[in-house]
Amino acid sequence: MKTVLEKYIPEHSVEPVFELIKINQVHLKIVNERVTRHGDYRKGLSGKHEITVNTSLNKYRFLMTLIHEIAHLVAFEKYGRNIKPHGDEWKLTFQRLMVPFIRPEIFPSQLLPLLARHFRNPKASSDTDATLSLALKQFDPENDKNYIFEIPYGSVFRIHNGKIFKKVALRLKRYECLEVNSGRTYLFNPNAEVELLKN
Repeated sequence: MKTVLEKYIPEHSVEPVFELIKINQVHLKIVNERVTRHGDYRKGLSGKHEITVNTSLNKYRFLMTLIHEIAHLVAFEKYGRNIKPHGDEWKLTFQRLMVPFIRPEIFPSQLLPLLARHFRNPKASSDTDATLSLALKQFDPENDKNYIFEIPYGSVFRIHNGKIFKKVALRLKRYECLEVNSGRTYLFNPNAEVELLKN
C-alpha cells in the first residue's frame, strides 16, 4: 500500500496517511475519473470502510480528497450515522486530520496560506473555494481546457457531458451562460473547466 501511495501523494505525507488508513481499516480504491466527484466513502455490506479516489487528481488534491473521505469515516464512527455529511462534526474532524499535513514539506509554499484560510471552515468540496481550486489546478497535468472566467463574453464552449453553452454575463460570483440547444440559462462557477469552441 505504501508504494502505491507514493505514486499519488506528496512524499512526506505517505507515512502519516498510511497510518490513518491502517488505524481506520480503510479499503482504498483508486478509480478512473468521475466528473461529479473527486472521491467518496461508504461502509460496504461486509462492514468494510471503502474509499475511492480519482486517479487523475494531482498529488495535492489527491491528498486532500483522501483525508476528506477519511474524515467522513472518522466523523460517522465518532458521532454516529445521523450527522450531516458535511456538517460541523465532519468539518471539525476534517480540520483535525488535515492540519498536520499543512506544512512546507508537503504543500508548495504558495498553497499554504490558501489552505490555512480554507481549513478555518472547510467546504463540502474544495472546488467551491475558487481561489484554492485555481491554485491547485496549476499542478494538474497540461490539458486543452479553459476556465470560464478566462474566456471572453459571447464565447461558445462545451462541457464534459457534450452540452454547448454561450457565456453571457457575470452575476455576483458566477457566470450566466445560455445553453445553445434549449435556450435555458445556467450559472457556472468561475473555475469550471470548459472546452472553448471556435465560433
